[in-house]
Amino acid sequence: MKMSKCAIVVLLNLLFCSLANSQEVSNETSLKDFKIYVNSILGNDTNTGTKDSPLKTLTEAAKKVNVLNGVGSVSVLLSEGLYSLNETADFNPLNWTFNKENRLVIRAEVLPNDTQWEPSKMPIVISAMPFNVEKNSKNEVIGGSNYGILIQTSHVTIQGLRILGEPVHELPQKGVLIRNYPIVWEGKDLSDLVISQCLFLGNKFALPNHLGILANGKELDVNHCVFYGIKDAVVMWNKKSENSKLHHNLFLNMYGAAVWTWSTSNDFSFYNNVASNVNVFWVLDQEEKESFEIKNSLLIGYNNFVNKGGGPQDFGTPSVANKLKFKKDFKLIKAGQLNVIEDQTSKYFLHIKQGTLGSEYGAGLFYKTENEKN
Repeated sequence: MKMSKCAIVVLLNLLFCSLANSQEVSNETSLKDFKIYVNSILGNDTNTGTKDSPLKTLTEAAKKVNVLNGVGSVSVLLSEGLYSLNETADFNPLNWTFNKENRLVIRAEVLPNDTQWEPSKMPIVISAMPFNVEKNSKNEVIGGSNYGILIQTSHVTIQGLRILGEPVHELPQKGVLIRNYPIVWEGKDLSDLVISQCLFLGNKFALPNHLGILANGKELDVNHCVFYGIKDAVVMWNKKSENSKLHHNLFLNMYGAAVWTWSTSNDFSFYNNVASNVNVFWVLDQEEKESFEIKNSLLIGYNNFVNKGGGPQDFGTPSVANKLKFKKDFKLIKAGQLNVIEDQTSKYFLHIKQGTLGSEYGAGLFYKTENEKN
């Protein structure tokens, strides 16, 4: 019996997926919803990556994704546990095509809105890798840096992770800064990165988290995240970040700045966010080219409202406040604090206590249910 050319192509595709991923998957799965499971406790990086044979590390999962060849959605599902990154988890699938509907998803198996979720179930991602040495024109060491999760593709969602920095002495000497970037979105002509329901946690002295999200692309959507005790939360830089938005986020106890709109267009949406006890609320580019509108948000307790310029080692200089536009639905309170739940056994750990100032904005890890919306 002779086989058609179409049948031969299908068989070759099946064989490639099987060899590239050490998994036996159907053609429909490889093209529609390819899943890679990761379990830091029970997994092994010599496993196939199926639910019954999970990988152990996120970096190995990235390598699995990068050798795929095809189109469709790919999900990397992390069980609860500690994921220590000894090298950058670099997601750069050159031969796989994603789109708005069929995405690369890196997420927890159990998400905050699931009934069985609790804070202890969040997969914890921490960097523990060497830093690249940085020198100035005089060959003097001025610092070191590394990337935790590096995304080099479009149409990506990161969801439900607890993301830490790296235990390091951040300022070993004057003029030298050591820093970890937990999530970096970097590449050519990137668009559509969603980061949702993630907890970015740090401590200035024991576990510095220099910058939660460093993004170079358009259509960035950061929502329902909590940034607690870290230096800087979100920096949009290099390429014009068109059609981007931050909403329903909590920025708490930050020793840097909440928002950096270095390369952001004026269609940027900022709404339903709450910031408290931050050093600088907002940093503009040095030329202060764009103006931005703040809607239905709260800022309570800050040193500087808006700066311009800045960089890894500083927060720029005071800017003109009229570059940030807002109306009465933005509450601006110079001094004060929120009633934040610090009970680690509570489902609402590191959230604003219901019924107190700031809780009305819906900021935090949880999406509202339909009943709560009405």
